[in-house]
Amino acid sequence: MGLEGGRFSSRGHTHNGRVKIVMPGGKGHVGQAIRRRFEPLGWRFTILTRHPAGAEEIAWDGKTLGPWADEIEGAGIVINLAGRSVNCRYREANLKEMMDSRVNSVRVIGEAIARAANPPRLWLQASTATIYAHRSDAANDEATGILGGDELGAPYKWNASIKIARAWEQAFDEAKTPKTRKVAMRSAMTMSVDKGSVFDVLANLARRGLGGRHGDGRQFVSWIHEIDFANALHFIAEHEELSGAINICSPNPLPNYEFMQVLRETVGSRLALPTPAWLLEIGAPLLRTETELILKSRRVVPTRLLEAGFVFSYLDWRTAALDLVARSSRRPG
Repeated sequence: MGLEGGRFSSRGHTHNGRVKIVMPGGKGHVGQAIRRRFEPLGWRFTILTRHPAGAEEIAWDGKTLGPWADEIEGAGIVINLAGRSVNCRYREANLKEMMDSRVNSVRVIGEAIARAANPPRLWLQASTATIYAHRSDAANDEATGILGGDELGAPYKWNASIKIARAWEQAFDEAKTPKTRKVAMRSAMTMSVDKGSVFDVLANLARRGLGGRHGDGRQFVSWIHEIDFANALHFIAEHEELSGAINICSPNPLPNYEFMQVLRETVGSRLALPTPAWLLEIGAPLLRTETELILKSRRVVPTRLLEAGFVFSYLDWRTAALDLVARSSRRPG
């Protein structure tokens, strides 16, 4: 496929000399980070959303073919970020919506790509580092990592989350798109400067003295700076040999207690009230979230990216946090 100065070198996948990108579910924080990075390079984005508001936004329901499928024709890349947020209570109705929104969107995008006369050369599909088992003894990579879901004694909700992740990737694997290279992005928490993002929430907690360890603090946190996330997508687009599951995360996950300590120091907070697991369980319903997002150990490393030659701009959490704090202070509003 190839990119030249941010532009596809293959014919038929540009519009007015600009790369054509279709991004279902692209209105969230990750989609914003991708657009921040690539719109200055000439990447032209079309966002598929249930609630279109701008000229570049097209309506879809995430499960059936419609006029939106015309946008797939001649696109350079499809970046599918669609799926109900996992930041919710894991009630059966929410779990079903999380499952259906992911699996159905993958299936219908696969149908649209399969029907296209000039299909995209690359399909970047959101996945998650949550697919790996809860562990601290060793890191999970694409070759030797242990997929979760079968651990003895694991909470039901943890296994339910993994079941969704595995079904998500299975639907992606089953999509028949022989002319389109496919990459499942097993991404860690993407740290961005957007208001309401994971980093924004954690930084505000730290500023208020709530930046102590969560639980025993030994569970690992996998993360990636938004610039490295976007650059990894660019790198994958340039390297046609890359396909299948790819971990998109920093090479340096760290225990929760250390992650939070660095964050406190970065935002200038001295107070560090720890939050034991039992208190998190009490508070989670009030915040309409689940402790799995905090207490599960996600020790994941990006072996395939590193072996392919990708160079990270933010290797360690302190450097990344310092940059994010500085940029957040310049954020409008």
